[in-house]
Amino acid sequence: MKAVVIHPPHELRVEDTALGECGPGQAAVPIRAGGICGSDLHYYRHGGFGAVRVKEPMVLGHEVAGEVLAVAPDVGRVKVGDRVAVNPSRPCGRCRYCAERLFNHCENMRFYGSAMPFPHIQGAFRETLVCDASQCEIGPPGISFELLALCEPLSVVLHGIGRAAPLAGKRVLVTGSGPIGGLAAPPLRHGGAAGAVPTDVPGEPPSVATRLGADRTIDVAAEPEALAAYAAGKGTFDLLVECSGNGEAIRGAIPTLRPRGAIVQLGIAGGDVALPLNTIVSKELALLGSFRFHEEFATAAKLIGSGALDLSPLLTGTYPVDQAIAAFELAGDRRRAMKVHLAF
Repeated sequence: MKAVVIHPPHELRVEDTALGECGPGQAAVPIRAGGICGSDLHYYRHGGFGAVRVKEPMVLGHEVAGEVLAVAPDVGRVKVGDRVAVNPSRPCGRCRYCAERLFNHCENMRFYGSAMPFPHIQGAFRETLVCDASQCEIGPPGISFELLALCEPLSVVLHGIGRAAPLAGKRVLVTGSGPIGGLAAPPLRHGGAAGAVPTDVPGEPPSVATRLGADRTIDVAAEPEALAAYAAGKGTFDLLVECSGNGEAIRGAIPTLRPRGAIVQLGIAGGDVALPLNTIVSKELALLGSFRFHEEFATAAKLIGSGALDLSPLLTGTYPVDQAIAAFELAGDRRRAMKVHLAF
């Protein structure tokens, strides 16, 4: 079967790979939509991110959905024909963090398409994925596979904003309105936040954020002083959801936070970022990291499947797997794309 494989240093190929057998507790899921994530783009463009580097050929992809083709005899969770989102997060269940139910910090995590460990964890951009049935979350009949594949990035956002709960009545600033930042507004609204204002550089994403439910967007390149008004009186926002990983964006946003506000850091920088610690201390701000997700994946599937969140404005387009390089090039163009999918 075909799979999308990154070779070091960063050469992308569509090549044949073996189809695994469906063992006890497993399901075979032909992948109908695979979303290209920022980490996939880092592997494609740079061969990795931070200290993480691709050292051997690795199948990419972790934002996937498909239709169940076969299940093992002992599986009752899903059945043939179900449309499912596949959770790429596979904690071991045995380490000390799994015992504490901090599954996203599992010491032996097997997360699809990750070069963090070596040998690398192979990804899900393949024609048919054999996975544990427990990883599958069922969507309603006829739901778009592209929408179901958004369960993974939505889970990232749900975990992040959950770190700052409760959200009711909070005014929120979102820095970076790419796919993750764009996904922030719908669950913030759903959680009772009073409003969300994304900031970003010029391009299409801010307008998409508005269609997803943001109050307004700020083009910080065209309006460099636009945030200044929000900094008056020791600040306006209760929460900063930082999705850019850009040090300048973070430092520019902190003055807009009210005393005892919170920062949820979702964006990952290429290296260390300098922060204004004196301001964080004097305003008594809470700085909250956020890493992956676990139980939020099932919640994301319910929110998308029920239609409680309309994420369709995020969808840019879908490319056949044979055009994977064109799809990756489009996905990396922030002026033209938010979320690009591959179809197998």
